[in-house]
Parts: sequence; structure tokens; C-alpha cells
Amino acid sequence: MSIPSDHPPVAPAKIGVLLVNLGTPDAPTPKAVKRYLKQFLSDRRVVEIPALVWQPILRGIILNTRPKKSAAAYAKVWTDKGSPLAFYTAAQAKALATRLGEDVHVRYAMRYGEPAIGQQLSEMKADGCNRILIAPLYPQHSGATTATVLDESFRAISEMRWQPAIRTLPPYHDDPAYVSALKTSVESELAKLDFTPDELVVSFHGMPQRTLELGDPYHCHCQKTARLLSEAMGRDLTVSFQSRFGRAKWLEPATDDTINRLASEGKKKIAIFAPGFSVDCLETLEELAIQGREEFEAAGGERFAYLPCLNDSNVGMDMLETLIRNELTGWLG
Repeated sequence: MSIPSDHPPVAPAKIGVLLVNLGTPDAPTPKAVKRYLKQFLSDRRVVEIPALVWQPILRGIILNTRPKKSAAAYAKVWTDKGSPLAFYTAAQAKALATRLGEDVHVRYAMRYGEPAIGQQLSEMKADGCNRILIAPLYPQHSGATTATVLDESFRAISEMRWQPAIRTLPPYHDDPAYVSALKTSVESELAKLDFTPDELVVSFHGMPQRTLELGDPYHCHCQKTARLLSEAMGRDLTVSFQSRFGRAKWLEPATDDTINRLASEGKKKIAIFAPGFSVDCLETLEELAIQGREEFEAAGGERFAYLPCLNDSNVGMDMLETLIRNELTGWLG
């Protein structure tokens, strides 16, 4: 039976994969950072304070003071290609598309900023993607990361009349492919150093202590990742949590406190890496690689090394391809 001549055009059916990362300002300027922070810090998943209390603080104080300071930090890591988080995530999507071939349509989006999740999903559906895997690039699950990505994705899908079938990438904090990729990457980077670290620090992004008490699995996921990696490498690792913000109690020990403690204990050489980040970004390149080094040396340390994230490295892409193919089982022949 032929299609009627007046039938609306329908694109050939395709499988889609949408990689989603946190987001980044468009430029290292106070104006761009303010726009980004307004969206980020207005997310009720990120700041779990009643809006009537939080919004006056956000709009009256934070958005008038923090953008200038944050813009200066972004400027330290900005490159000719733009934000590291943006170009590494784009590179991951491009590499994954090559690996998966023409049968899979791969795009990337940012939870905050551009390209937006809703716009990408809408365009993927228009391109014929009637089956879409949404892949938050967070190994460890948190309400403030994975959950808000899925919230926004389902919000966008709820506005579609013809909705695609949806799958989501689960947290992969203990997946053998992830642990193996970390082991290979860390050991490779350590082999490049001209010194042997006295201590190897694993820094995860911090979360308020309250999130753990409310049932968020993030802290447990981080600890399990570190334990499995320690066992795989056959060496002890020192776990810490970075990026504290505000007056509330956060997960401990804090990374900056840990760096200072190690130096005070006579550890002269350390290396640090951040397995919870899928790509390098402000929190790794400025907070750890730059600030971390300055703090360690100021406290008496002598040799400091920051080990990069998996980014779009071969070992990192092998891991990501394995995870994605597993979730496409039954869709991808």
C-alpha cells in the first residue's frame, strides 16, 4: 500500500543516543557565568532549599558577587576551542558516533546551557529517532546530577505528541568496564611522571551531608568506586570530596583539607585525580590542578601531579562504547 500523497513526511526510523553532561557558561565572562549560574542554582534538585528562602539569596547576593570570581576561574582553563567540558563532551559524542556507525544517531546536550536537552531530543525525534537512549555522563548517581538530567528529559518528552521509546543509562560506578578504564588510565598517567607519589588522592565532587541522610546513594557509589579501583590497582587510595559551597555540612573529608593534612604529615609527593567527572572541566583543571597544587606547595609539599579524566581517550571511549552497546541490546542488531 502506497503512502497517500498528502501524508506528512515521516523520517526513516533510527536509534538515538543522547549524551548529557552538566553544562558550562558560553564564555568566561561575568555576564555569561551569571546566566549559567542562575539556571544551575535555580534547579530544585541542586539546591534543596524552599524557593521563597533561596531565591532572594540567589538573586540578591550570589548572582551579584559570584559571577566575577567564577569568570576569573573559568578564564584560567578556557581554550581556543572554548570550555574544556564542552569540547571534550562534543569529542566524546563524535567518537561514539564513529564507533557505533550509521545505525545510531549520536548527539550531546547540557543540563544547563547549550545545547539544551529539550532542543536536542526534539531534533532527534524529527530526524526519525523513535528509540532514544539518554545517557547522563555521571558514573555515581545523585539527585543533583543524574536525576535532574532525567527530570528535564522526561519534561521535554512529556510535551511531545508522538513520543519516542526511551531508555536511560544507569549509574556505572561499579561496572567492570568503568573500573578497568580508570585503572588503565591512572596507571598510564602515573607511568609518565618523573616521581613516585607518596599518596594517591581520589577526589569526588562534594554534596551536602543532608543528601546522604535523605537517601541519596552518591556517597556510597563514590566509596564503592574507590574501593573497587583500589583492589584492581592493588594499592591504597585516599578518598576526598571537593567543591564545598555555603555553610551547610558537606561530605567529608574535604579535598583541600586532605591536601593540607598530607603535607603536614610529611607527604612530599602526591598525585590526584577525579573519577566522578567524565571529562575535565573547571572543577578538575582549576580547582584541583591549579588550586590543589598551590595549596599543597604552600603547606610544604614538593611534587604534585593532577591526572586527567578519561575524556575522549581511547580507553575512555572503549568504556563508553561498551556501556552504550549494553544498553542498546535488543535495539541494535
